[in-house]
Amino acid sequence: MSTTLIFILALFACVQGTSNKEGSAEFDFLMPGVSPMEKDTYLCHATPLDSTKPIYITGFVPQATSDKEHHILVFGCSKPGSNRASWDCGQMAGRSRHSPICQGSASIIYAWAKDAPELELPHDVGFKVGGDSEIAYLVIQIHYSNVDSFLIGGVDRSGVRVLYTPKAMPRTAGVMLLTTGGYVQPGQEEHFEVSCRMNEDVVLHPFAFRTHSHQLGRVSSGYRVRGSDWTEIGRRSPLLPNMFVPATNSVTIKKGDQLAARCTMFNFNDHAVGVGPTNDDEMCNFYIMYFVDGERTLSQSVCFSPGPPLYRWNSDKNLDASKVPANASVVPPPPNGPDPKHPQHQHL
Repeated sequence: MSTTLIFILALFACVQGTSNKEGSAEFDFLMPGVSPMEKDTYLCHATPLDSTKPIYITGFVPQATSDKEHHILVFGCSKPGSNRASWDCGQMAGRSRHSPICQGSASIIYAWAKDAPELELPHDVGFKVGGDSEIAYLVIQIHYSNVDSFLIGGVDRSGVRVLYTPKAMPRTAGVMLLTTGGYVQPGQEEHFEVSCRMNEDVVLHPFAFRTHSHQLGRVSSGYRVRGSDWTEIGRRSPLLPNMFVPATNSVTIKKGDQLAARCTMFNFNDHAVGVGPTNDDEMCNFYIMYFVDGERTLSQSVCFSPGPPLYRWNSDKNLDASKVPANASVVPPPPNGPDPKHPQHQHL
């Protein structure tokens, strides 16, 4: 990678930001004028962070629309997956040219889809990045579901506006992802389920959750399981804007607890549909945004199961599946169920 390109990248994405309100600032983290030529392309772009002092991310303002972008993810990485200005970071079958999102440590910081509004974290909570943290770079991944405008010469500069402060926060934010593989047969309802034991000696305070699936998703639900007690963290229709919304209950998650999530799907197609990277496939993702007192967040932030038919809650010896809440697959009323009036801003 040339010295000139490194300088251009640093100049383009340098996290010095623009002053916003007192004690806070912002910067735009956008794609550098890319033109994906294939539907369901995944592209990544990285920005370096100041290694001499940390900043604390307090919010995100999407700079994207669902007519082109299927979803956006922002990762915190110790090192990006490539030194190029942008790179193919997808998982499309038959592609050999893609690179990973991150090298070394990686954590999800933010996720957006379906025209979700901006996000503000609670008071005194922030994602610590840069400085002495493990996050030396931010990497944005965009999944492009429509490339028509690029085929006639258009370019994309979508992304997010990052809100931050240099002021140290007493509580540090993190994100836990519960996700599955699996498939659903035609004309059938299926439960995509996942569960993991909390093995780290840290206390989590979930304050928000986010659901994500594609056309077949009906409702997604997540729980803290302590013994035989299932406490709902969140339940929402994934057909609504895929934004982080306040947790249903105020709970803590500590060592020894189980985390569990279910995505209920109905397959109206005449063929089986499995979890995969394209918009014609499915996904079962349940995100938990939490804070900890102090700075120690989870070192393992992804919980995965192979999904149906290989994994189900009732076959997991660590769960008392007889106590699963009766409404686990019931679509809740608004605001987490179908409602044509979506909020324009979400403050947690």
